[in-house]
Amino acid sequence: MAAKKQADPKRKTIADNRQARRDYDIEDVIEAGLVLTGTEVKALREGHATIKEAYAAPENDGIWLINANIPEYSAGNRENHEPKRPRKLLLHKREIARLVQAVERKGYSLAPLRLYFNDRGVAKLEIGIGKGRKAHDKRNVVKDRDWSRQQQRLLRDRG
Repeated sequence: MAAKKQADPKRKTIADNRQARRDYDIEDVIEAGLVLTGTEVKALREGHATIKEAYAAPENDGIWLINANIPEYSAGNRENHEPKRPRKLLLHKREIARLVQAVERKGYSLAPLRLYFNDRGVAKLEIGIGKGRKAHDKRNVVKDRDWSRQQQRLLRDRG
């Protein structure tokens, strides 16, 4: 049996928020850096993080990641970090202004999509700008996706 094909080893995904793609109609994706402490980076390197319940929100001096859970580092001491503390996102002023403007529009939210280490080993966060979907919107998306799969099957079986 062949070995499982591995993803790009330079881009290690730590946490993926698949629920955000289902709950929001994502229009744009932005990559942001994070302000982290040493024990947070070590915990991320161990692969421990959850962004399922997290969200990004504009505060007085920038965009902050709120409610993201990075558990305490296992080999840390009493200087360990607080797991659910708010973390500042590193963005350019123009990007911050654009995100604040998008949030002020009716129904737009900033949802964290993916937490990963980039090629240089720096922790990055993908933020999606999107509108929340209602229950009927979610059903329509599933219906459209199923129909396109069925079309592909029909075309494949015919040819």
